[in-house]
Amino acid sequence: MGINRRAFLARTSQTGLGVALTGSLQGLLSAPTAAAQPSAGFTGYGPLVDDPDGRLALPEGFSYRIVNEAGKTSLYSGDPCPGVHDGAAAFSAPDGNVLIVLNHEVRGGPDDGGAVPHRRGYTWRDDAGGGCTVVKTTPDGELIWQTAVLAGTSTNCAGGITPWGTWLTCEENERDGHGYVFEVDPVDLRANRNPQPIRAPGRYRHEALSVDPDDLTIYLTEDASDPSGTVYRWTPPAGFRGTSGALNALDDEAGELAAMACTDGSGNLVDDLDQASEIVTVYSVRWVPVDDRDAQQRSLRTTEGITRAHKLEGAWWSDDGAYVVSSYSDSHRGQIWHYDPRAATLTLTTVFTEADGETVEAPDNIVAAPFGGLIVATDGDDDNHLAGVTAAGYAYPIARSQMGSEFTGPTFSPDGTVLSAGIQQPGILFAITGPWQRAGDQQSAGGPQGFITGEPDLPRDRDRARGFSEAAPHGEATARRRSASERSCPLPATTPSGEPVVVAWSPR
Repeated sequence: MGINRRAFLARTSQTGLGVALTGSLQGLLSAPTAAAQPSAGFTGYGPLVDDPDGRLALPEGFSYRIVNEAGKTSLYSGDPCPGVHDGAAAFSAPDGNVLIVLNHEVRGGPDDGGAVPHRRGYTWRDDAGGGCTVVKTTPDGELIWQTAVLAGTSTNCAGGITPWGTWLTCEENERDGHGYVFEVDPVDLRANRNPQPIRAPGRYRHEALSVDPDDLTIYLTEDASDPSGTVYRWTPPAGFRGTSGALNALDDEAGELAAMACTDGSGNLVDDLDQASEIVTVYSVRWVPVDDRDAQQRSLRTTEGITRAHKLEGAWWSDDGAYVVSSYSDSHRGQIWHYDPRAATLTLTTVFTEADGETVEAPDNIVAAPFGGLIVATDGDDDNHLAGVTAAGYAYPIARSQMGSEFTGPTFSPDGTVLSAGIQQPGILFAITGPWQRAGDQQSAGGPQGFITGEPDLPRDRDRARGFSEAAPHGEATARRRSASERSCPLPATTPSGEPVVVAWSPR
């Protein structure tokens, strides 16, 4: 089911390289034969200028700061910063600074390069090297301190934020008893002691997730093959209230876990999302309950009658639904889909192509920008990018990696002025600043998820997020405030090893 591509182009104002926008839907439009036409309003920041230091190519007027680097900056414990950076999210610190939760996608053991050091009380298993760190920065991205908060997990790829202000990190590994979701509290670091897997959303090759802020349903992607992975929906049990630690308190079989099954306009099962090529292809969705969610007998994705896709990657809640990324579709060019839970439909919004002379393909992590539109990190075979998409329908490059490794974990600071993103190998976290568009300069396509970029009906920082009452229904805050000692992070506001913060390059 879908509309003819030529008819769709005729109905939009954008027929060049970039984005197709229809209603609240937006995406990079695959139109290789269409003639480029001028775009009204904001069209990006201009061409990228190569970095003489060989790190990030940026538009003129932008600059980057190296926040941390594997093996070179130090944790508060004195251990070297771990590497293999991946998914990340930024949160407001109670003192006005910024807390970034950072995944480390280490597949091997604790002695592997880039492994997260095993802190006593913060380690799940002794044989795994993945995990998370919390990085505290100033509002402009200068490192204050960093510390390990979760170790002994495996292949921590992406994850997602919660409406109650925590980070859910995902293991993209289902071998040897791995394959779970873990919760990380960025503010109350002591809440991360004695980490345990959240078993209710199932055990499989987790990639990313997004949470519906209204009913706290979680949508999760699976990056897998033989067979390919799918999208899962975990529906919380009646009475579930979102607070830090509440997911761990649930029984292993709490709620319902189900896998996505799409049907086309003729009622036929869509076995692979890759078969769609037309923008605004729309499928009906039903959810197939999954048994044996701990996958003791077989992989959950072997469930009959479901829809799969090769390399399902990032997820983000926006436009009253869940965006999910299918990275390997169309020979790794990639797609973005939007699931509307009210209509029970899945719509193809994005097929990737060029943007302002840069080849943008193989989408991975995705995030909504505070000024509207989307930001996408790519993981392709050639150049990798951070690319933006305006709500007016135009794609534009923000950065190109000159380091031969993928971009990971794009996340904006709570005030929307700093875009943090990682380069996975060897593991560098950058803070990118520049003349960002102001909120309202482009029409928002539904607004970014949660309080991270200040959506008005959700808490902007954890001081307020901690006001959620266990007795309150989903998403309703009380006026209760925590004491200053509980709200503060129990670490000094100094960099333990004293390394200088590097402001590496600003094209002029």
